[in-house]
Parts: sequence; C-alpha cells; structure tokens
Amino acid sequence: MKLQVVNGGAVSEVEVADATFGREYNEALVHQVVVAYRNAGRSGTKAQKTKSEVRGGGRKPWGQKGTGSARAGSIRSPIWVGGGRAFAARPRDYAQKVNRKMYRAAMRSMLSELARTGRLVVVPAIELEAPKTKLLATKLKELSLDSVLILVEAFDENLFLAARNLPHVHTLPVTGLDPDSLVRYSKVLVTVGALKLIEERLS
Repeated sequence: MKLQVVNGGAVSEVEVADATFGREYNEALVHQVVVAYRNAGRSGTKAQKTKSEVRGGGRKPWGQKGTGSARAGSIRSPIWVGGGRAFAARPRDYAQKVNRKMYRAAMRSMLSELARTGRLVVVPAIELEAPKTKLLATKLKELSLDSVLILVEAFDENLFLAARNLPHVHTLPVTGLDPDSLVRYSKVLVTVGALKLIEERLS
C-alpha cells in the first residue's frame, strides 16, 4: 500500500508493507496490550498497616461493663481514629504477561488504524536550525497539528528541546515507540526514515 508524504505544498507517496500498515483493527487486542503496558509502569508499592501492626493498643482501654461506653478491646481497632485498616493494602506486582507476537500485532493494528483514518502524517524529514519552540510550533501549525506524537529515526536534541514546552506534543525515536503513546495523541507525525524503521521492527 502507499501513504501520502506531505512536503510543503507538494504531495508524494511512499510504499509501505500491507502487513504493517494494512491490518484490520483489533480493538480487544489493542486494549489488552495498552492496559498491560500501563500496568507494567505502576510501582505497586502502596502499603497499609493492619490492627496488629499499628503501634499501641496493647491493653483494653476500659472495662467491658459499667462505663456506659461501647465495648472496646483495643484503641487500634479499624473503627477507631488512628487504628489499623480492616483490609490493608499490600505491595503487589501489576504486570501482565503479553507475548511478543501479541504486542507486535497490537502495534501493527494501531498503526494501520492511524493510516486508515488519516491520522498518520508522513513527512520527508523534521529539521530545526535551532532548539526553538517557536520554529516547531510554526511547522506544526502549517500541518494543522495540535495533539501530536512526533516519531523520528533517532534522538534529535534540537527537536526534543523545541517540543518539551509545547502542550500535547511529544517526541520519540522509533526505538522508544510504545502502545500508550500511539493512543494518547490525536495524530502521529512520522518521517519517511522512521516509517521504514518501524516497518523493519514490526515485520
């Protein structure tokens, strides 16, 4: 299949593999992979103390009968202020296993959907003379892009510095491409070189 390449006023085409950019959209698979990716980034370090772990409360606060107060065995009961938690949170691992085959299929599905819906914008290259936010903002405005993920072949310091102050704009090299970034932004701006690298990595 062919994708349009925007180069100023001129429009050309680049040939890409149907196996990577011409797949049907598998919503269930994409959802599973995105959720697994986000869960893998969770620290899972939340911890709370139970009644037996909270300091104090070793003696019965008052007698069982005759005080006019409710029966209480410990000041560290879950129903007391400062007491332990009835169902305390424990550190846990949120990671979900995703096979490489599933991961690559989900990435191909997302890229195909972006291409099908016209949200994958291909340009010959993205070059900035200086790390100026205004230069990049002007280029994105010409392409009518506001919420955009920019994919390039390799890390470009000028591009990274120019993009970091723009809201809803994120820059990634192809090696750092992930499923969460693909679904987080409205459009994806990719260079021809990066497009070929993506095709090689997902083939």
